[in-house]
Amino acid sequence: MPTCEHCGYTWTWKESLKKLFTFRPEMVCPSCEEKQYQTQRSKMKSSFLMIVVLLPLLMTTFFDISVALLLGLSPILLVFSMSISPFLMEVSSKEEFIDFFRK
Repeated sequence: MPTCEHCGYTWTWKESLKKLFTFRPEMVCPSCEEKQYQTQRSKMKSSFLMIVVLLPLLMTTFFDISVALLLGLSPILLVFSMSISPFLMEVSSKEEFIDFFRK
C-alpha cells in the first residue's frame, strides 16, 4: 500500500483504489493533505497488470477459444487486476515524468 513520504500515513486499500479511477496525477494524503504522486515504477507495474486483462484476446489468435469463455474470463481478470493494483502502488512527494531521451 502507498505510504505518504511526508507524514508516513499508509493509505487504505479503498483510498488507493479510488486513485485508480481519477485522471489527476496527484493523490492528496488524508492525514497531512500533502500532494503525493504515483511513481513511474508503480505506473509500470500497474500497466503490466492491465495487460493481463487483454491476454485472453491475444490467446484467441493462437488457440481456438470460444467467445463465451473469452467474455467470461475478461471480467474476472479485470476484477483480479483491479483488486491487486493498490498493493503495487507507490507514491512520492515529487511528480516523475517519463524521460524518453535518457541515455
